[in-house]
Amino acid sequence: MAVGNIFQQADHPVLPRPNHDESSRQDFAKSLRGYIQRAVLPGLTPLFAKTAKEQKAQGVDLQSRHEVRRAMKSKPYFQAYAAMTRGAQEMIWHSVIDTLERDWDRLEGEVSAREDDGGALKLDPGMDVPRYVTALDIHCMPGGYDSGDAAGFAAGALYERGVYLYSMGFGGPFNDDKGRSVCNYIRRNLPDFKPKRILDMGCTVGHSTLPYKELFPDAEVWGIDVTGALVRYAHARAVALNHDVNFAQMNAEDTGFEDESFDLVVSHILLHETSGKAMPRIFNECHRLLKPGGYMIHADLPPFDLMDPFTQFVLDNETYYNNEPFWGAMREMDQVKLAKDAGFPADTISFDTAPMAIREQMAKGTGYDADAAEKVANRKFRAGEYAPGGGWEVLIARKAEGAS
Repeated sequence: MAVGNIFQQADHPVLPRPNHDESSRQDFAKSLRGYIQRAVLPGLTPLFAKTAKEQKAQGVDLQSRHEVRRAMKSKPYFQAYAAMTRGAQEMIWHSVIDTLERDWDRLEGEVSAREDDGGALKLDPGMDVPRYVTALDIHCMPGGYDSGDAAGFAAGALYERGVYLYSMGFGGPFNDDKGRSVCNYIRRNLPDFKPKRILDMGCTVGHSTLPYKELFPDAEVWGIDVTGALVRYAHARAVALNHDVNFAQMNAEDTGFEDESFDLVVSHILLHETSGKAMPRIFNECHRLLKPGGYMIHADLPPFDLMDPFTQFVLDNETYYNNEPFWGAMREMDQVKLAKDAGFPADTISFDTAPMAIREQMAKGTGYDADAAEKVANRKFRAGEYAPGGGWEVLIARKAEGAS
């Protein structure tokens, strides 16, 4: 794949297809996000240095992200940054809605035509969707993940195109970078691990689910999420991309799958969209579902403990301005303790970094030396570094061989 195409979204039959004007508006929204990240965000660093100096002169040390926020939130430059970030986010979703409404009849036909093909599709119209999903429009996506219509798929189609724009193409052509990055990590670090049954919790539209079927073609792969609109779209998308993967409307806190029925349980940015009460239940469910010797891998964003207060403050803006209420709180939870409490042996639990697959792909295609991709894969990550900086934080634990 040419480097120039890495940041273009790959087409498939159930992807909303913008016309010329819609595409221009969407490209502008994506470019605006990129401009904010490249040209506006760096300006917060000298502003913070000046603010911290002023505060210190008054006898105040800014020792937490909350103290930094209180000192920074009244600064006009920060207010402009926050407003631009929020505006660009809302612009992304609304630009995609135009496409979705115009392209609806075609999409409905494409999705419906694939319902009886591929792997299993299990919907639960009576599911009680958790309040942490229904209470607000997560990351400002209109309607959030729950469209309220288990037979629909609008939330899935909106997410498919919108999240590509949000990530500025760093999710890769198929928005699957998180799953592909973890698969690369497994391939390098667990070369003898050959799971026969794999579960992806909180799969949304199956972006990160499909790479596991590619890496382990003989495995039975399941993706689950709490809303029917997401898993219905995920199923149609998998069929359109020629993957035989199963999808079900289930809650990761209590899936209903039988005990010890999976070799590998994964998630990709699920944890920061749940809640403090849900996370221990999800870890407990992972332990229950895994066969002895099986692995749990959660890919998300790194905890705050190794970051300075300013870095925490910058990252925590998602909590305040992007409808991500658990974004900051999740980073303060002791996930290692949650894994221990769920039953995973302490010596099997660790945090590590899975280098971004898209960064490796870029290195391979830019004419760098032959070892460029491996250099990307093997470099050391700094505390606080986060996607699209180069890697995904992964929490890994293994169920004891003799456990039940």
